[in-house]
Amino acid sequence: MAESQTKTIRFGIIGCAQIARKVIRAISLASRATLHAIGSRSIEKAQKFAALCGLSETLVKVYGSYDQVLDDPCVDAVYVPLPTSLHLQWAILAARKKKHLLLEKPTALDVDELDRILEACQSNGVQFMDGSMWLHHPRTARMKELIFDSKLFGQVNFIHSTSTTLMPPEFFESNIRVKPDLDSLGAVGDLAWYCIGAFLWAKDYKLPSIVTALPGTIKNAAGVTLTCTASFHWEDNTVAIIHCSFLSESSMDLAVSGSNGNLHLADFIIPFREDSASFEFVSGAKFSELQIGWTAKPEELRVDSKLPQEVLMVEELAGLVEG
Repeated sequence: MAESQTKTIRFGIIGCAQIARKVIRAISLASRATLHAIGSRSIEKAQKFAALCGLSETLVKVYGSYDQVLDDPCVDAVYVPLPTSLHLQWAILAARKKKHLLLEKPTALDVDELDRILEACQSNGVQFMDGSMWLHHPRTARMKELIFDSKLFGQVNFIHSTSTTLMPPEFFESNIRVKPDLDSLGAVGDLAWYCIGAFLWAKDYKLPSIVTALPGTIKNAAGVTLTCTASFHWEDNTVAIIHCSFLSESSMDLAVSGSNGNLHLADFIIPFREDSASFEFVSGAKFSELQIGWTAKPEELRVDSKLPQEVLMVEELAGLVEG
């Protein structure tokens, strides 16, 4: 199919969050998508954001309200990077306006809100996708092949994941992610989202039977979580432990241990490189002599990617929309 025929999914963006700049670049690099409009709460803010992103107002519509983006008949899909407290309202409205939805994580404040968003998408015949970019990287698909190879990997027994980032003092004073009226989930919604998503992915989305918050949770004066550690237990005796924090140096670790093999990577959320990503994998490792070391040392497996993972995310949504 010719590019002119495939580049049909026209995106609108409501909200000028920093993460939107990454998605704007992704849309520009995607073969089946184009950016049609952006909107903010004021035309001045929208114009300033458009200029910051290098967008031409002759090519991209710039609106001074979210409603104008949703009312634009040329917009096929909308990306919503608004504060989580606003997701329910604007995601449902977008679905009712027949706009396919790319919703930034965390998608909702609780399960009930997410169910209502998904119901709106289903009843209006529109696609839904959350903004978890790492799931679209070809490395993720390769790791899943190994994890679900019963001979090489065996049963998943233990999962460990961290998502931490050391925030500057001004973050704790003004950022929406520490404001209870905007993003009350704090580090759980912003960072643990990835850890939880990772162990669910490794367990083929089977839910744990026991969830326990471990001691040491830190909250700000408004009650928003800044640091949290938790354990998760399944009926088949799989255990997962996650740690998320705005108070620790950056980490994006994922380790999955099975009865026959294990894998580990230190950049599962955002690869160190856009064009190539690796992970360590070992199967059948044993001690040769306890004092000397291992046999079958972990092998570094590298997976190349022609496009950044966020572009692949946009491409996949465009493909779903096109059917």
